[in-house]
Amino acid sequence: MFFSVLKWTILSIMAGLVIGTATSFFIKILEISTGFTAKFQWYYLLMPLAFFISVVLIKYLAPDAEGHGTEKVIEAIHKKSGNIEPAVVPVKLLATVITLASGGSVGKEGPSAQIGAGIASIMANFFRMDNHDRKKLVICGISAGFAAVFGLPISGAIFGIEILFIGRILYDVLLPSLIAGITSYEVSLFWGIKPLRVAMDYPVVPTKFPYYFAAGLFFGLVSIAFITLLKKMEKFSHGLNIWKPFKGIIGGILMIGLTFIFSKQFLGLGSDPVVSTLNGSQIVWYSFLAKMVFTAVTLSFGGSGGIITPLFFIGITAGSMFANIFHLNNQVFAALGMIGIVAASTNAPITAIIMSAEIFGPTLLLPAAIVATISFLINGHNSVYPSQILAMKKSISLDVETDEEIRRVESKFIPRKGLIYMIYNYIRKLFSPSKN
Repeated sequence: MFFSVLKWTILSIMAGLVIGTATSFFIKILEISTGFTAKFQWYYLLMPLAFFISVVLIKYLAPDAEGHGTEKVIEAIHKKSGNIEPAVVPVKLLATVITLASGGSVGKEGPSAQIGAGIASIMANFFRMDNHDRKKLVICGISAGFAAVFGLPISGAIFGIEILFIGRILYDVLLPSLIAGITSYEVSLFWGIKPLRVAMDYPVVPTKFPYYFAAGLFFGLVSIAFITLLKKMEKFSHGLNIWKPFKGIIGGILMIGLTFIFSKQFLGLGSDPVVSTLNGSQIVWYSFLAKMVFTAVTLSFGGSGGIITPLFFIGITAGSMFANIFHLNNQVFAALGMIGIVAASTNAPITAIIMSAEIFGPTLLLPAAIVATISFLINGHNSVYPSQILAMKKSISLDVETDEEIRRVESKFIPRKGLIYMIYNYIRKLFSPSKN
């Protein structure tokens, strides 16, 4: 055990150093490119060309770089023992920079996780690791990339070991993931990457508990709506029987049209609206719906990037709307919306709960835990990562196969004895036609 701990401590530190540096390099390039294009009023008119180039790069140089990053890493771990083509790292970096600089609505964590996992896979091949050790190191790569991009060392580490399965945490990778995540985080600080922090001093009042439960329910439903929209948009894109790069041009044109209809604030990372809303500013009520559409179009028509940052935007603006309806603390429920949507959409409630403590401080931990757990359950067997393996049933009233990819899981409601059965039976009798 001593030599095993020593081995993984050394490997994790090495991975954290390299991935932290690579991720910081990626963020710096992203900041420079987006800052440059933002100087031009009509920069988003470049999206058709940008999406076209993104699709061409990925299609012909690294097909595994397609999508929002983390999903492909999960698939590689489950199906390829964590073996990732080295070309994925530079191609994913370049395609994401092109997408975001032109205004594509994606995030930066997916590419960071994929870059981290790709570097870890290269390291595993260099050290001639077996499949088991390669998978462990690649998981460390996910954690290191996530920790560096958002400045979240603990939740970043947990993300890597929680995201592969729904209802199962890989405890054997906990120590190396923590070491890799913390190391990568410290390296990103060294390179000047600012962590996401919004301190909140919020007294927990028992009378607000019903609102936490209602918020968890609402954010779970919003998550279902977003995942459903993603699936429908991807299905529509796949149904277009044309050369794939042309789909990028179509997607770019759609995005330009959406921008004229709504606003430029839904383009790119959306950092300014996110920060202002978390600081208590008001935003139009339909912001979360608009961001859902912008993100679904970008990811379905060739844009490259992550999905967590759009989830932040969707959750924060949905939480702000919820607070306005019930006359609650706008800032607090915007933060809870972010945590709830992340927990539900990714099926990673533990990550989301720890994330709330790292970003917002300990005073929000209790309501965040309630909201994250309820959102996670209400979301059911849906996920923005369809390659996740379902390891648990979220309800005994659902007939569902476990140990299957979530994309292949079909849930069927089965009434059981007890309170659920009583409610189900009452509703069935209430709406059944009378024999008289």
